[in-house]
Amino acid sequence: MVNVYMGQSMEHDADLIKVYDDDNESWRFVKRDKGFDKQLAMIEETLARYGLIRNEIRVYLHLARSGERKASEIAEAISLHRTETYRILRDLEKKGLVYSAFEKPLKFTGVPLAKAIDLLIEAQKMKINLLEKEKLGLVELWLSIPQQKVENSEKEIFQILEGGQQMILKANELLERAKSEIQVFAPSEYLAQLYHSDFTDNLKRHVGKLKITLLTENSSKSRYFIEQMSWVAHKYRMVDASNLPCFIIADRKELLIAIQKNGEEKDGEDKKKSKTLALWTNYAAFVEILLMLFAKLGETGKTVQEIYVRSVA
Repeated sequence: MVNVYMGQSMEHDADLIKVYDDDNESWRFVKRDKGFDKQLAMIEETLARYGLIRNEIRVYLHLARSGERKASEIAEAISLHRTETYRILRDLEKKGLVYSAFEKPLKFTGVPLAKAIDLLIEAQKMKINLLEKEKLGLVELWLSIPQQKVENSEKEIFQILEGGQQMILKANELLERAKSEIQVFAPSEYLAQLYHSDFTDNLKRHVGKLKITLLTENSSKSRYFIEQMSWVAHKYRMVDASNLPCFIIADRKELLIAIQKNGEEKDGEDKKKSKTLALWTNYAAFVEILLMLFAKLGETGKTVQEIYVRSVA
């Protein structure tokens, strides 16, 4: 796969496809694979995140690509036991992803992929809506149970988070709790994650309420995102720094720091897939160290205009 800088246009390159990278919470361009293996692998990975198990994905994609088939033909094509194939077909039918025809022998057809994704999305939404409706009753039940007395004392604590989504959720949590100040250092890759999530939109809504300072590395990719955020004006600086983690400090009391951890190497890919790991803490000494680093970086920071003037000179 070939990653392409966000600012480049894909209009004149039919070999590029725009896809969403769940790990990095951002869009990227990948090069078409004439053997289709990589495209199918990405589709399989996405369907797995929607709750389908591996063999369900194999059966559905075979039907979606080959059209109407008997269970025995599907089982033979993907090397799956016939009994298991029948069970999976019935499960997929219950989910609305497969049709069966009234004829002998029984034949099955997969719904188009776009329709299948819509159905899976709606199923996830229904689960979320049900949980939201049940929340009040569950909380009331919990409060009706006699609670043990817990001593409330301020302690320095930490929390380990895994995944880009969890990092963004925690970043938004810090932002909502902040009373006076938010300081963000986001290298270009993390700036892309924050931009494509709702964090930068939430940050924009807090302009005027909070003192906001955004630092990012001096790169063409960072400049692209800064230019998209016209509201940031003079609240940002670009710094000459590399190989540093992303970190967010709220009210000089809370810290969220994120790093990329290399995962297992995937078949047919040269690059190992990275995973976002994050640490939240209110540990004063740790927060103070990152405040000092933020201040030192800020002293060397420049706006895009200042960098342009310096390069011209």
